[in-house]
Amino acid sequence: MAAMMQSPRRRICRALRVLLVVALALAALLALLTSTTTPTALPPPPPQRTTSTHQQHRHTLRAVQEEVITSSTPTAAHDDDEDDAVLLPDWEVLVLLRPGAPAPATTTSWCVFPGSGAASPARSLGRMPTSGRHAYTCAMPVPERRHNKPFFRAPTLRVMTTPTPSSSSETPSSSSSSSETPSSSSETPPREGREMLRWRSGRLAYDAAALRDTGDVLVFAKGVNPRQGVNRNASDVRCVYYRRSDGVVASLPAATSAQQVFRCPPPPPGTATTGKGILRVTLAVAGGEPIPSMATYTPPPPPPEEKAAVVCACTMVRDVAKFLREWVVYHSAIGVDRFVLYDNGSQDELEGQVRQLVTAGGFDVSMHIWPWPKTQEAGFSYAAAAHRGSCQWMAFVDVDEFIFSQAWAHDQSKPSKSMEMVLAGVEADVGQVTLGCKDFGPSGHTKHPPEGVTQGYTCRRRAEERHKSLVRLDALEPSLINSIHHFQVRPQFRWQRLTKAQVNHYKYQAWDEFKLKFRRRVSSYVADWTEPLNHGSRDRTPGLGLQAVEPPGWPHSFCEVEDAMLADVTRRWFGVGFTRSNKSFSNNQLPAAARRVGPPTTPHQLPAHS
Repeated sequence: MAAMMQSPRRRICRALRVLLVVALALAALLALLTSTTTPTALPPPPPQRTTSTHQQHRHTLRAVQEEVITSSTPTAAHDDDEDDAVLLPDWEVLVLLRPGAPAPATTTSWCVFPGSGAASPARSLGRMPTSGRHAYTCAMPVPERRHNKPFFRAPTLRVMTTPTPSSSSETPSSSSSSSETPSSSSETPPREGREMLRWRSGRLAYDAAALRDTGDVLVFAKGVNPRQGVNRNASDVRCVYYRRSDGVVASLPAATSAQQVFRCPPPPPGTATTGKGILRVTLAVAGGEPIPSMATYTPPPPPPEEKAAVVCACTMVRDVAKFLREWVVYHSAIGVDRFVLYDNGSQDELEGQVRQLVTAGGFDVSMHIWPWPKTQEAGFSYAAAAHRGSCQWMAFVDVDEFIFSQAWAHDQSKPSKSMEMVLAGVEADVGQVTLGCKDFGPSGHTKHPPEGVTQGYTCRRRAEERHKSLVRLDALEPSLINSIHHFQVRPQFRWQRLTKAQVNHYKYQAWDEFKLKFRRRVSSYVADWTEPLNHGSRDRTPGLGLQAVEPPGWPHSFCEVEDAMLADVTRRWFGVGFTRSNKSFSNNQLPAAARRVGPPTTPHQLPAHS
C-alpha cells in the first residue's frame, strides 16, 4: 500500500524536474538571442552640461536612431535622405523636402509609398515660413493603409516629367483630377524608408525657427505641454541639436516653455556649417530620451528691408478666398498697413485672390503656409516673433471679424487711418489694447449674401462674450504665450480696454458657410465639434449637436438686436456690394434687409422670435 502511494509522488517530482530543465533552457536561449541582436544603449548626457562634448557626439538617442534609413537607394528626383514625412489626420501625408532643396521644375509630383507601391498625386503647398523647406501634401492610398498597419513608412516624392497611366496604383480621386500615376517600370523602385512620423502619436517636434533679432530658436512641439494652462518648467526641457549621420552635437537648456513653443539658445558657433547632413533640433524632457522630430535648424533671416508698419493684421485662414477682399479693403481703409495670412490647408482660390489684391489693388498682403493642424496658438506666437521688426502693433482678428467704431456712423467724411490715430494716443506703458466682440447671426439669410458680410448680416446677439486684441509686439513676454484672443505682456506693460471701438464678429453666418466649422477647430486646446467634449465651452454654438445638421430656425437665430451701423458705413464708403468694382448686381437686386437708404441707423432691440 505504501509503495502504491509513493508512485504518484515520484511521477509528480519527475515532471517538475523536466519542467525546470525546460524553463532553464528557454531562459538561456532567450539571453543568448538578446545579447546578439540588441545593441547596448549609451546613457544620456549629464543634465548640467551645456556645450558639445565627445560624449554628446557619441550619445545614441532612441529618437535619432529611429530616423536612420534602412536603405539608401536614390530616387529619380533627388537625394531624399533628409526629407521628412508625417501622417496627419484624415490620412493626409505632409512631406517636407530637405532644407535648401530646389523646387521641382514640374507640377507633376507623386508620393510613392514603399509598402504597397501605391502612389497618389502630391500637391505643392509652397515654402515653409520657418525653414524655407518645400512642402507637399498627398493622400495615403487605401492599399498602403492596409499594407503597413500598424507601422507606416515614409513615401518618396517623385517628380514625373512624362507620367504614364498605370492601373496598379490606387489614387484617391479627391486628391487630384488626373488619373495618371507614375509608371513603376520606368522608375527606381521605392526604397524601404524610415518609419513615418504620426501627428497623433503623442510628442513630436514639428518645426523650428531662428529669430533675426536675438538668434534664439523657437522649437514647436506638441505633447510636451498637453493641457491648457499647465506648462512644464523650462528647467525640465533641453534643446538637442543633432545630425542623422553624426548624432548629437549640442544639448542646451531651454529658456522658456509655454504651450507648444519652446525658446532655445542657438547651436554653438560652427555647428551649423560643419559636419555631414542637415542640422536638426528636438527636445528632451525631464532627463528622458529626446522626442521624435522633423524640425531642422536654419540660420536667422536677414533684417527686413521695408520700413516697419504701424499696424498689421494677422490671421490664420482656410478656404476664405471669397471673404478676403472685403476684409482687406475695409481694414486698409481704417489704418491697417500690412496683412499677414497663415494658410492652414486652403484648397480654394486663396492664392489667386491674394495675388490680385497685391498686383491690382496695391495692398500689402503676404501669405505663408502653416500646415500643422490645431496649432493656432503656436502660429500666432511665431507671427508675433517673426514680425517684431516689421510691425509695431499687430491686430489678431479673423476674416469674419471687423474692427468698428460707432463714431464712424455719424461722421460723413471718407474713411481715414483711424486706428493709427487711436494707437498714437495710447500711453507708453500700454502693451495690449482689447476690443469687445459683438456676435452677428444669419440675419434671415439661407445662403451667403451677395452684398458681402458687413452689409448682409445686420442682426446680432445682445451679450458681449469675448474680446480681440491689438498687441504691441515689443511688449510681449519671451514665452509668447497666448490664448488667440490676447497675449501675455511683460511686467512693465499693461492692458487697456478701448470702449469707443468694438469688433463686429460675423460668427453665425448662413448655414452653408457656418457648417464648414465642423471640419476641424484650429485651436490647440479646443475640442472639435464632432467630439463629445467641453459641452460648456463658449467655442461651441448653442443648439448644435455633434453633426453638421442644420437646426430648425437657423436663419433667424442669434438675432436680438438689429444693428446695421457698419452696413451703412461700408455702403457709404465702398458702395453697394462693398467694392465699387463689383457691378454684378444693382440695389434693386438685393434682399430687403440690404435695401436701406437715408441716415445711419442706430441699433435697436428686437422682440424675441416665437
